[in-house]
Amino acid sequence: MRVDVFSAKPYDHTFLERAGTGLDWRFHEARLNADTARLAEAAGAVCAFVNDNLSAPVLEVLAGQGVRLIALRSAGFNHVDLAAAQALGLSVARVPAYSPHAVAEHTLALILTLNRNTHRAWNRVREGNFALDGLMGFDLHGKVAGIVGTGLIGTVLARILSGFGCEVLAFDPFPSAECAALGVRYVDLPELWARSDIITLQCPLTPQTHHLVDDDAIAAMKPGVMVVNTSRGAVVDTLAVIRGLKSGQIGALGLDVYEEEGDLFFEDLSAHYIPDDVFARLLTFPNVLVTGHQGFFTREALAAIAETTAENIISFARDGVPRHPVPLPD
Repeated sequence: MRVDVFSAKPYDHTFLERAGTGLDWRFHEARLNADTARLAEAAGAVCAFVNDNLSAPVLEVLAGQGVRLIALRSAGFNHVDLAAAQALGLSVARVPAYSPHAVAEHTLALILTLNRNTHRAWNRVREGNFALDGLMGFDLHGKVAGIVGTGLIGTVLARILSGFGCEVLAFDPFPSAECAALGVRYVDLPELWARSDIITLQCPLTPQTHHLVDDDAIAAMKPGVMVVNTSRGAVVDTLAVIRGLKSGQIGALGLDVYEEEGDLFFEDLSAHYIPDDVFARLLTFPNVLVTGHQGFFTREALAAIAETTAENIISFARDGVPRHPVPLPD
C-alpha cells in the first residue's frame, strides 16, 4: 500500500521506513491542508501529525482521490472531523500509547527547570555572571502537586512526583487504581486548584477541557502557583494565563503545547519574526518556559509511534481494519 506522510521530518523517514519495510512510503515536508492533499493522489493511506488539517474539506479531497485510511502518528485525534470521515467511508487510526515516560519526564524537566532556574543560570555562567540573585527555588519535597488527567502519562508522572516526596492530588472522571495505590488522592477541581503548589495538565482536549485553565480557574489557584501544560494547547486559555502572570497569581508557567501552535511549532523560524503577538508576549516573561511540542521526542517514543503506525496500516491493508481504530460516530 502507498502511504503519503505529511509534516514529515528526517526522523520520520528513519523510524517509519524501519518499522514498515513492506510499505510504499512517500514523504511530504508540507503540512496537510486542502491544497497539499492533492499530493496524496493514488495513495491508499495518509499518515498525519498533530498540526495537520483533517477538516471535512481536506478529507473530501483525500477520499475523492482514493485514500481509505487516515493513520495518525499521535494519540490525540481532536483535529480530525470524525463525522466527515464516517460519511466519506474513511477509517481513522491512532497511536494510543507510545512512551508515557517520555512526556511525563519532559513535564518533570519543565518543573525542575522553572523551579531552579537552570535555564537562566546557564546563560549567566556563560557570561561570567555567577551571582545567585533571582535564582532561588523551593524543595519539591513536601509540596502539593495537582495532576489533571491520570491516564498513562499522568500515572507515570504521579509515580515520579511521589518519588520526589510530593503530596499528589489528581482529578480525572475515571480514577486510576495504580494512582490510588501510590497514595494519590482524587479531589474535585476546585480543591486541586486551591491546594496545589504545582499543577500539571495531562488531559485530552475535549469540549469539556477546552480552556479548562481560564480566568476563573486561575483566580481559584494558590498565589504563585506553577502551571505546566504538556497535553494539548487549547486546554489553557493563553490570554488568561498572561493576565495571571502579570498579576503574579501564576508564579511560573511551562508550556510544551500552545493553542495556536500550528503556525509555529516544528518549523525553524529563527531567521524570521514571530507573527503571533500573543505568543511573543508570553516569551517576554522570565518565569515562562516554552518548548516546541517536544515532550514525545525520544528514541523510544519515536520507535513506538512508527511501529504502531505501521501496524495500523498493515492491518488495514490485510483485514480492512486498523489495529487501533478511532471510533467513529454512529
